[in-house]
Parts: sequence; C-alpha cells; structure tokens
Amino acid sequence: MSDEINQDSDSKTQEPRLWRDKGWTARVIKNEDDEGWAVAMIKDDEPEPALVGPWTMGRDKKNPKPLDANAFGTLVKTASEVIRRHEQQLHAILHKSLMVSTDTADFKISLDIVPDDDDPYAMLSAHDADNTQLAKVRVAPTFKLTKASATTWIENEFRKPD
Repeated sequence: MSDEINQDSDSKTQEPRLWRDKGWTARVIKNEDDEGWAVAMIKDDEPEPALVGPWTMGRDKKNPKPLDANAFGTLVKTASEVIRRHEQQLHAILHKSLMVSTDTADFKISLDIVPDDDDPYAMLSAHDADNTQLAKVRVAPTFKLTKASATTWIENEFRKPD
C-alpha cells in the first residue's frame, strides 16, 4: 500500500485548482481576506508554502481561473526564486568574513554561526593569503565580527576573545 501512495505523490496532477509536478504543488485556495482567490506554492516535503499570492478570477467573476501549464511554470520559477533569496539572506546572516591587513600580513577572518536550538555557537577562523587556516576558535553566537574585533584577535595571537 505504501508503494501506491509514493507513486501517487510522484505523479503529475493537472486539475483546475491543483497542479503537482517538478517537486511543487500549486493549490488555488479561497482568499480569506476578501472575495477573491489565492494560489499557494508548496515545495515537496515542506510544511509551509514558499509563496502565496493572489489568483485571477475566472470569466464568471465568482470562480478562479483554472491553472494551466504556463501559469504553473511561472509559479514554480517565482517560488524557487523566493526560496533562493531566503537561502542567500540566511547565509549572509550566518556567515560573515572580512579582510584585515597588518604590517606583516593579510588575513581573511570568518565568523560562521551554528544556529543550534539547544547550544548555538559560532566559529571564528583566520586564514592567510594562501588560504591556509591559521586559527579557529569557538565563540558566542553573538560575537560581533568587525575590523576592530578581528584586528584585536590577530594582535592577541588568535587567543579566544573574551
């Protein structure tokens, strides 16, 4: 029985209010905020929609316009872009780096935050111009990586910051 369920979830669905293909499901839903309709785009195995947006009314001005191949393709592209932007934003928040030049060398200092639910932390690391790792220490996830904090860390011979 479970094989039948898996096959069903992998197959295409092309109904007026429900399309499933390419790892995505588009579902036309009643817009709770007004008289209109909305479409929700859900990536397979995700609990929440990646995108919810207004959907066009049909010719009768009561029912939604049916989904079609062109609309579904556009929705997949848009929802994929939303996810990509979200991932880029999260990466930018969790991974920071900067270059610090001293009288003796240039250093790339990086801070990588690990957002663990129970024990979040960050790793502060230093690399030289050849990308050889010179130091790596665990710091609080609230550590602020700035030119000043990086310079101080270098001047303190990469000892763990307070």
